[in-house]
Amino acid sequence: MLRILALILFSSLIAPAIADQRADTQRQLEAARQDVAELKKLLEKLQQEKSGVQQQLKKTETEMGDLEGQVKELQRELKGSEQEIQRLDQEKKKLQGARTEQQRLIAIQARAAYQSGRQEYVKLLLNQQNPEKFSRTLTYYDYLSQARLEQLAAFNETLRQLANVEQEINSHQAQLQAQKAGLDERHAKLAEARKERQQALAKLNRDFATRDQRLKARQQEQAELGRVLKTIEETLARQAREAEEARKRALAAQQAEQARPGQQPSQPSGPLVTSGAVYGGPFASARGKLPWPVDGRLVARYGTPRGGDARTKWDGVLIGAPSGSQVRAVHGGRVVFADWLRGAGLLVILDHGNGYLSLYGHNQNLLKSAGDVVKAGDPIATVGSSGGQETSALYFAIRQNGRPSDPAQWCRAQG
Repeated sequence: MLRILALILFSSLIAPAIADQRADTQRQLEAARQDVAELKKLLEKLQQEKSGVQQQLKKTETEMGDLEGQVKELQRELKGSEQEIQRLDQEKKKLQGARTEQQRLIAIQARAAYQSGRQEYVKLLLNQQNPEKFSRTLTYYDYLSQARLEQLAAFNETLRQLANVEQEINSHQAQLQAQKAGLDERHAKLAEARKERQQALAKLNRDFATRDQRLKARQQEQAELGRVLKTIEETLARQAREAEEARKRALAAQQAEQARPGQQPSQPSGPLVTSGAVYGGPFASARGKLPWPVDGRLVARYGTPRGGDARTKWDGVLIGAPSGSQVRAVHGGRVVFADWLRGAGLLVILDHGNGYLSLYGHNQNLLKSAGDVVKAGDPIATVGSSGGQETSALYFAIRQNGRPSDPAQWCRAQG
């Protein structure tokens, strides 16, 4: 009895605390969404100033990313429809086999009934000399009659199922034709977008024909990425300070409420859930243990010259991988940027809390949007060559409080 009372008392104390913590977590997630919305507006202003060719490249590569995603989805649907038609065809064959067998059995029963009706059954009705034999024969005929009725009912059910399956096959075949037409349309649009991209890249190559012009273009790209990252880092730092100040004010108000005379002490709800708890643990403690975001080969290492020009160096790594390969988050985080950026193409930036960011660029298609919370290993994009790259590869970088850090020191050695 005492144990039950203790459990009840414990539950009455802990339940409000859990409810408060959940409410705090929900409030924090809502605040995080509002923070990202604010950040998105700031970043959109930064990206408004682009040359006509850069705008064209952004438009075509973004459109290509969307079309690639649509093509893959249609291909999945197409494969599913084909598999369903195969399944229905197999079911149709089984039903046709059952129908043939049932027709054979019904024919046998009909012939037996006809022959019996012409001989024994008629004689018994006319003679009626042996009542016991007459009764047994009638019972036998009743069984045969019931069996025939059941066989006919099963046959009718088989016909009904067969008609339904044939109707489903026709419906799926019509759907399959529509999906193929949609796929052909997307392929045509994709080919057109690729042609526009080639034209835009040719124009950029003409504009940056000399080595110095290419260097200037890279410096401009790095400067734009730097402005975006600075805006993200400053905004996140300010939002973190505001959240911490709000938490302290709430805690002070709670303590003041509890200090009033006659006020019953309440169970503290605890601090707001930190970004580390929401995003899968402190990022700093994962140093040397992170997985690589994609399986591939390092084609450019951190700190090496870019494009053979020692005047610009890689602030991340470039991982060569087949186009369309899934890019996965190396650690839990929140998407703070998912858009096209000059030089980086379709880019995803994750905030891991405490000043840590991870960057994933040159993607073919983005699978997440700004504000999404992801876990380690979640697919966030697919490998591509956006941003004017000639071959498919993933740009991967890690920044700590505004400073680039070598990803090889953070990821497992087998990468």
